[in-house]
Amino acid sequence: MSNEQNPQKDGNQDGQQQGNDQNSSSLVQKLQQLGQTNVAQTPDSNVHILPIIGQIEGHVQLPPKNKTTKYEHMIPQIIAVEQNPKIEGLIVLLNTVGGDVEAGLAISEMIASISKPTVSIVLGGGHSIGVPIAVSTDYSFIAETATMTIHPIRLNGLVIGVPQTFEYLDKMQDRVINFVTRHSNVEEEKFKELMFEKGNLTRDIGTNVVGTDAVNFGLIDEIGGVKEAMEKLNQMIDDNKDNGNESQVIQ
Repeated sequence: MSNEQNPQKDGNQDGQQQGNDQNSSSLVQKLQQLGQTNVAQTPDSNVHILPIIGQIEGHVQLPPKNKTTKYEHMIPQIIAVEQNPKIEGLIVLLNTVGGDVEAGLAISEMIASISKPTVSIVLGGGHSIGVPIAVSTDYSFIAETATMTIHPIRLNGLVIGVPQTFEYLDKMQDRVINFVTRHSNVEEEKFKELMFEKGNLTRDIGTNVVGTDAVNFGLIDEIGGVKEAMEKLNQMIDDNKDNGNESQVIQ
C-alpha cells in the first residue's frame, strides 16, 4: 500500500475549502450590513437612486454614533449621474434631520443644475436644510405622514457677538429662502411666515409641516411614494427623449 496522497485531490479540496470560506464570509457581511442573508438583486437600471439619510455632514466630522450623509460622497455621485450616458434620471430619497447649511446648499445647487430629469421623495422627514434639497429636483413628492421642519438657521460652537456675525447669518438665511422660493411654488412671504412662526415648536420658532400641508403651501408638488415617483420620472425621461434632449457625454 502507498502512503502518497493524490495532489490533484488535495488541490480540489483546498479549492472547495476556499470557496466555502468565501461564501461564509459573504454571508457574514450581508448579515452585518443588511440583517439578512438573502438580498433582492436589482437589474441594471437607467435610474440612479441618491439616498440622503440622517444628518448632512459638512466640513466638521460628526461622531461615529451619528448616522450621516457626507457631502464629499454625494458630489462625485451627482457628477457621475450627469456624465454617465446609461443613467437617464435621478431619484433623491430623503429622510434627514438637516445638518450643515453650506453642504446642504451645495448638494441642492448641484441637483438643480443636472440636465437629466430628477425627482425627490420625502419619506419620514426632510427637515431644516433638507427642505432646499427636496425642492431642488424637477418634481417632488412627499409621503402623507412625512414632515418638514422649517426654521431659521443657527450656528454651533463659539460665536463672536458682533454685528458682522448677525449680518452673515442673515445673508445665509436669505440664500436658503431664495433657493426654496425659486425652486418651488411657495410664496416668499408664506415661507418666511412658516420660518418665524411662534408657538408651533416647543423650544424654537418655526413650523413643522406635514405632507398634505407641504403640498398645499406649494413647497412640494404632490403626495406620493416610490411608485408615483418612478412613474413620474419614467414619464419625464420619455418626454426628454421625444424632445430630442438625449444627453451627450463630454470627456
